[in-house]
Amino acid sequence: MKSTVRRRALGTSVALMGLVLGVRLGGNLATAAEPVPPRQAAAEVDRLLNEEVFRVNPATQLAPRSNDEIFLRRIYLDLVGEHPSPAEISAFALDPSTDKRAALVDRLIDDPRYGRNWARYWRDVIMYRRTAEQALASAAAAEKYLTEQFNRNVGWDEIAAAFVTASGSVFENGQTSLYMAQGADPNDVASEVSRIFLGIQIQCAQCHDHPTDRWKREQFHELAAFFPRVGLRRAGFAAQMPSITLEGNDSAPLVRRGMGTFGTGSQEHFMPDLKDPSSPGKQMTPVFFANGKQLSSGSTDADRRSSLAEWLTAVDNPWFAKAFVNRVWSELVGEGFYEPIDDLGPDRTPSAPQTLDYLAAQFAASGYDVKRLFRTILRTAAYGRESRSRRAPDQPPFTANVAQRLRADQLYDVFASLMGYDPDAGMPQTPNPLQRFNNGARGQFNLLFGYDPSARREDLTTTIPQALTLMNSQLINRVVSARTPSTDLSKLIQAGKDDESIVLELYLLCLAREPNEAEYAACLEHLKSTPDRAAGCEDLLWSLLNSKEFLYRR
Repeated sequence: MKSTVRRRALGTSVALMGLVLGVRLGGNLATAAEPVPPRQAAAEVDRLLNEEVFRVNPATQLAPRSNDEIFLRRIYLDLVGEHPSPAEISAFALDPSTDKRAALVDRLIDDPRYGRNWARYWRDVIMYRRTAEQALASAAAAEKYLTEQFNRNVGWDEIAAAFVTASGSVFENGQTSLYMAQGADPNDVASEVSRIFLGIQIQCAQCHDHPTDRWKREQFHELAAFFPRVGLRRAGFAAQMPSITLEGNDSAPLVRRGMGTFGTGSQEHFMPDLKDPSSPGKQMTPVFFANGKQLSSGSTDADRRSSLAEWLTAVDNPWFAKAFVNRVWSELVGEGFYEPIDDLGPDRTPSAPQTLDYLAAQFAASGYDVKRLFRTILRTAAYGRESRSRRAPDQPPFTANVAQRLRADQLYDVFASLMGYDPDAGMPQTPNPLQRFNNGARGQFNLLFGYDPSARREDLTTTIPQALTLMNSQLINRVVSARTPSTDLSKLIQAGKDDESIVLELYLLCLAREPNEAEYAACLEHLKSTPDRAAGCEDLLWSLLNSKEFLYRR
């Protein structure tokens, strides 16, 4: 079903969404038949959030509004994944208009880099928990597909449905990447569809009833029963890499034949008998656990996956909207309503349920308009506050923004800019998609600095190889080189900039802000005391790139 068709029906069906979510407007339950403008929605989010936060602790102190320098770097990294240029920093600082932040949000959301930045985020969500390294061969296609969809502002329901119903070449059709990442195994695909699109980790019920949620083992295998007829088929070779096609098969069982076809060996899904592993187990009927709807045994692959896509993205399925809102809010504000961000469910309690319900209802009522959701969150006071360290469990949530570690692609783009390089130059010119993704400079950097976007941020730590790379590696030496003509540092020196100007420019390039008086004095003193001026400038740039402020967006 097309997204446009769903949106025509929203006026009547979203009333059910309001009842399911229990959206609280002005203290009363209400529906959201029509979304309100982002500015108005942002004000309501702040009202609801403050009410919920102060209810927990009336003495709560909210962080103040961030200054323009912090906001500018934050919004550029969050929306387009890059730093603002020194010229853009100056222009924003000199702009006297009171609505310049909202105007900047609108401009950056319409920048083509917006789609690419968020495509890379979702590419990593899909690919990081891959079951085999060869799955990365579909990563570039996934990034390309998602970039196009986000820039065109295709509804999230349509994007999700495309992933569930995908078919074709995994090297050309980015929608196939989720199946490729899981080897088209019904159990693994079911787990990821639920985790990514609903935020529900039903995979914990694969071998036994869920230990902490209400999900039963039968419900997991009923979900897996939507996928047994889809498989990955090798079809020819291209530069020593087999061409792989994702397709459904209703005429014959899919079997594993070494380098041939991947599949389950059956057109139906069976729940293993734990007491008798030699038994084929119980044949499962496709049933969607979120609403109890089911198909008959023997249903075709097309019926199974198209029905699941429709039920998954339906406006009366609150988990679909909540899962996306929770992820985006967490990335932008630094903490999700649910933590971990992919562990929602009726047996979990979010930090601010009324606020989440309101945002989810607005998102659903808009036809899952992704850009509209961004415009709403980015206009909130919650997003615009100064950042603080992660709170303790007994402290109230959302009193400040929380610093976020830069993703690998964001770090790489800043490094490439400082080197004066096209970030994607040097990509291997080979028809082998796995080699193109892995062997390029960006791919190698991602393998070293990448992390699971679904992981708790407090669980992320800097590894020894990462620290050594930033301290002393060929990469960092190229970035800070004052003797390579293409680098920004070399250009500043060759242009005859004085010490004060060089210090200012390096701070703008690395931290998107001017140095304070103490930093100015320390940097100028170092340059004055270093006989080799170029080496002294390299020291300054090196120290900025190894600072915590550079590695995190505040």
